[in-house]
Amino acid sequence: MRWFVLASVMLLAACDPQQVADQAGRRLAATVVLPVVQLDMPTPLAQRATDCIVRNATAAEVQALARDVAVVAGSSTKATIRGIALRPEAAACFATNGVPPVRT
Repeated sequence: MRWFVLASVMLLAACDPQQVADQAGRRLAATVVLPVVQLDMPTPLAQRATDCIVRNATAAEVQALARDVAVVAGSSTKATIRGIALRPEAAACFATNGVPPVRT
């Protein structure tokens, strides 16, 4: 038991605080992106599309999206999501995960 606690402390100490914050922000951003994407596709596809969008968002975009937690996404948020979804990297992620491409 003692070794487990020590290993846990060492593992947590090795975590980069910036990386932990980024991952938390991306999880929050996903809760904003998913309902928007669900307007255009069923939930299983929307979840995969959301993962691709959040994965390809910049840190600034993640912060902007995360600020919209618990509110209905407005036109600026929807434009941000669409802009990310139209990037070649997101399109490649969509293709890899069986998500149809975004219509322009």
